[in-house]
Amino acid sequence: MFESALAALREIFTPPFRAVLFKILALTLALLAVMWIALDKLITGYIAVPYPWLASTLVVLTGLGLFLGLAFLVAPVSSMVAGVFLDELAERVEQRSSPNGRAGQALPAGYAIWLAARFAGVSLLVNFAALLLLLVPGVNALAFFLANAYLLGREYFELAALRYRPIAEVRLLRRERALYLFVCGMFIAAFVAVPIVNLLTPLFGTAFMVRIHQRMLERERLIPPDRR
Repeated sequence: MFESALAALREIFTPPFRAVLFKILALTLALLAVMWIALDKLITGYIAVPYPWLASTLVVLTGLGLFLGLAFLVAPVSSMVAGVFLDELAERVEQRSSPNGRAGQALPAGYAIWLAARFAGVSLLVNFAALLLLLVPGVNALAFFLANAYLLGREYFELAALRYRPIAEVRLLRRERALYLFVCGMFIAAFVAVPIVNLLTPLFGTAFMVRIHQRMLERERLIPPDRR
């Protein structure tokens, strides 16, 4: 596990991963900018106060609120955008980590986008629930970390394993290795917990979980079919 994490960390700074990172950043920032402009116009358009200074104060507070809200959305939005490129990254990792192994099959484009959108939606809900726990001292950071460890371990494993297995088999394997994948998810959750660094989460999560799944495949090859 630690070896896979270190290998994934090194790989996200290679030229192919950097190229994908720039694409993810450009699309993510474009989407967030559109959301910012739309929300700002919507909110300020409905602000009607009799005093100019109060209107200015409300505009500033609205801008700060939008900034904090959009900062919260960076990770889910970047994960959704990254879904378009995850198969490309997974293929590169497979070739490097297991050059003589069986290559995975790319997911259909529509299915990959749907998985990424579902992942982003679940991520948004889980992080929103964890955000509400900010009112509970001593619990908030732990809740945020554990929620993301569970979610990210599950989702990135599915994205890696679906290149080799049908969805029913992937989910069965995920349940059998639930604790192991939860611990793996802690590595990915560490990225989400750090602002700016969380933009690298899709790259690290893909590189890491592809390696984790490759190790599972290698172990399965050593087990006789009648004992699996």
